Amino acid sequence: MPVAVATDSTAYLPDPPTGPAAVAADVWPTVVPLTVVLNGVPGLEGIEVSPADVSRAMTGRRDAVSTSRPSPEQFVAAYRRLFERGATGIVSVHLSAELSGTVEAATLAAAEFDNRVTVIDSRSTGMGLGFPALAAARAAAGGADLAEVAQATRDAIDRTFTFFYVDTLEFLRRGGRINAAEALLGTALSVKPILHVRDGRIAVRDKVRTASRGLARLVDLAVAAADESAVDVAVHHLAAPERAEALAGALAVRLGDRLHDRHITEAGAVVGAHAGPGLACVVVHRRG
Repeated sequence: MPVAVATDSTAYLPDPPTGPAAVAADVWPTVVPLTVVLNGVPGLEGIEVSPADVSRAMTGRRDAVSTSRPSPEQFVAAYRRLFERGATGIVSVHLSAELSGTVEAATLAAAEFDNRVTVIDSRSTGMGLGFPALAAARAAAGGADLAEVAQATRDAIDRTFTFFYVDTLEFLRRGGRINAAEALLGTALSVKPILHVRDGRIAVRDKVRTASRGLARLVDLAVAAADESAVDVAVHHLAAPERAEALAGALAVRLGDRLHDRHITEAGAVVGAHAGPGLACVVVHRRG
């Protein structure tokens, strides 16, 4: 087994490849789940708690949902399983340390394995994390060593851009992922915020008046981020499949032949808990 790759459940990866591409499944990232608490009951993201569960909870009390990082013990167990399967080293890439303590938990666990685990902060989440994790898996499948897989991951992080629209900033404010002053921008004069992930933090990028203008602006920002490069694109949503399909269609038209892989997925419970129903997100990954 080559270098193994670990990530967490906020990567929202596509399904592993099958058929002729199935070789990549040998090094498909191992996912360590975060915990979501719904009305006081904890569950593992993607295993015990679904996006639909979060959407239902959030239409009731706004304080009904909270999240927590994996424990260091969860990471120790995951790393140990990978080494027992024959991994020579592990690259473990996770959501931004500015948004979660997941990187810290992974780093504590990695200390038990004598420099055989490299922990990397993706400075993002969703496929802003997922694309670097997949880049790591491709490098590992090609026989790269631990340092080379880590470098491939960091290079992918630098070529990945995340933009998203939310109907309200209230959920992000309540979860401490955005400050009160920025949250106020989203309530003044019915302003609709366009956000991006910058240096690992969520920040307001633009302000529009309507949801339709917000989605159009997401397309503009994604196309600008692509520049003239060939790109892979992921579109995430929470309880808003029509928005996701509209975004994906508009991006296909605007990007044309530059668009290679495209993924449309519902955001998982952790991101959904902080963004709220109606989330629409575009992640652009420039190919090398």
